[in-house]
Amino acid sequence: MQLKVLLVAGTHGNEINGIWLFEQWEKSPFLINTHGIKTYKVIGNPEAKKAGKRYIHNDLNRSFKEESFLSFNSSNFEEKRANELVKIYGISGQNPCKIALDFHTTTASMGSCLVVYGRRGADLALAALIQNKLGLPIYLHESDEKQTGFLVEAWPCGLVVEIGPVGQGVLNSKIILQTKLILENLLEQIQKVNNLNLLFPDKLTIHRHIKSIDFPRDEEGNIDGYVHSLRQSKDWQPLKKNDELFYKLNGETIRLEEDEPYIPVFINEAAYMEKNIAMSFTKRELWIFKQEWQQSLIDLIMIN
Repeated sequence: MQLKVLLVAGTHGNEINGIWLFEQWEKSPFLINTHGIKTYKVIGNPEAKKAGKRYIHNDLNRSFKEESFLSFNSSNFEEKRANELVKIYGISGQNPCKIALDFHTTTASMGSCLVVYGRRGADLALAALIQNKLGLPIYLHESDEKQTGFLVEAWPCGLVVEIGPVGQGVLNSKIILQTKLILENLLEQIQKVNNLNLLFPDKLTIHRHIKSIDFPRDEEGNIDGYVHSLRQSKDWQPLKKNDELFYKLNGETIRLEEDEPYIPVFINEAAYMEKNIAMSFTKRELWIFKQEWQQSLIDLIMIN
């Protein structure tokens, strides 16, 4: 089986920078250096893109669940779209891909980072290569029962690329160029693995998801406080006990009560308000690179 990589933009229809880049790439085939890798580029949620919305019925990036794949006749657009993408590009699909790369943007001040779901060896190996090349933070999203069904989990290897900050529905030159840069470097590293022509790093830095916290709310469940000015746009910056988190107009400041070395991410992400998430807490950890991760990625890419 020839190595094929699925490239997805517009999993959320109002994250338009990746969509725009893919559309320009369609017009100019040599716009992106694929380093000889066979790629399929798709708009994840075309109906949401047309509507200028994040999704039509529910979040496509929470729709890749086993129960969704049984819903072939579902009236839910995102469930049908998840089925369609797996049927066409899944490992047993019409155009089987071993790796999926999903490009997103965020309104939070995250800069550019990689998101890994769980601890699959091939995912960690590929993320380590990009961190070693570009210095990108790696957010390990795990142990969150409320957040499941992510697109890349439906492929043997997959990473999410998050770039921000940028408003929903806004084209931004920096975001577009960062997307192009990371895309080309991912494909370059995959090709080097395919040619057995690279060295893996000895270590990688992980920001391991611990929990997400909600906004302060009144007795009726309405938000009655906002992210404190000292916390806004401070993604990736360590917290300490008694640091300010939220502020209420009555003068009350809500502070971190725990004595834990948390690193906040996705602070005040616009799309997460509906999920009751004001920010997520991570712990920064230095991991020794494991040889079995390297072998998992090599085996995935090299073995037909």
